[in-house]
Amino acid sequence: MTVIELHKSEARATALPFYAAQGAECALFEHAWKRQLPLLVKGPTGCGKTRFVEHMAARLGRPLITVSCHDDLSASDLVGRFLIGQGSTIWSDGPLARAVRSGAICYLDEVVEARKDTTVVLHPLADDRRILPIERTGEQLAAPPEFMLVISYNPGYQNLLKGLKPSTRQRFVALSLGYPAPEVERTIVQAETGVTQACAAQLVRLAQALRNLTDHDLEETASTRLLVAAGRLVSAGLPMALACRAAIVDALTDDPATAEALHEVVRAVVGDGD
Repeated sequence: MTVIELHKSEARATALPFYAAQGAECALFEHAWKRQLPLLVKGPTGCGKTRFVEHMAARLGRPLITVSCHDDLSASDLVGRFLIGQGSTIWSDGPLARAVRSGAICYLDEVVEARKDTTVVLHPLADDRRILPIERTGEQLAAPPEFMLVISYNPGYQNLLKGLKPSTRQRFVALSLGYPAPEVERTIVQAETGVTQACAAQLVRLAQALRNLTDHDLEETASTRLLVAAGRLVSAGLPMALACRAAIVDALTDDPATAEALHEVVRAVVGDGD
């Protein structure tokens, strides 16, 4: 089954999720929403794509429906299906149909993980038609002005088997996010973890050192998300070196030799002690 998170609370009743802007991405999102344009957000793992969408949904006062895509995701998982119970069949909307009906923001996270025949269902919603045909019921949902479709993916994972078809991606306004600049990343780490400014700066220096490594074949590098995890361990009382080993090094690799090489970088930046 699809992993779905439905944020029903209105943004005006809750505090905005913390997000430190890297550039003009907030303005781009808001203008796309106002002009009823779908948005493609791309960037490396852990750079803040999901938090950015959560922040903007709350900022615009719209409910957010998030779908974590995977390779078994079917069109029925998105649109809906008939359910059998007590001698009758009842139609149950999927998350995409619910978002259209309610004028929510629908966020498909890591959309390239879904099957290509599944993403085709997005086409009539992502162009000027802004409709969602439901073939099994004969219904054709027209998206209200408040509805917005947002998808994301990590370009580093793209290959011949996993990637967006040109006919899909050219329907979207695209926004590229990277890892934040050091001063922004320090602000994020400190705000999310409660560590000191000096500790946050040390974690960011470590991330920069790890991101500059070229001798090790890592699928991913140290993300802002991993820095936040390490910072939270430190704020809970764990020594810095141990927190970095658990939250960063061992999260990046299972290879003992690579892990030891990464830990040497940790020692060089944060030391062995507390």
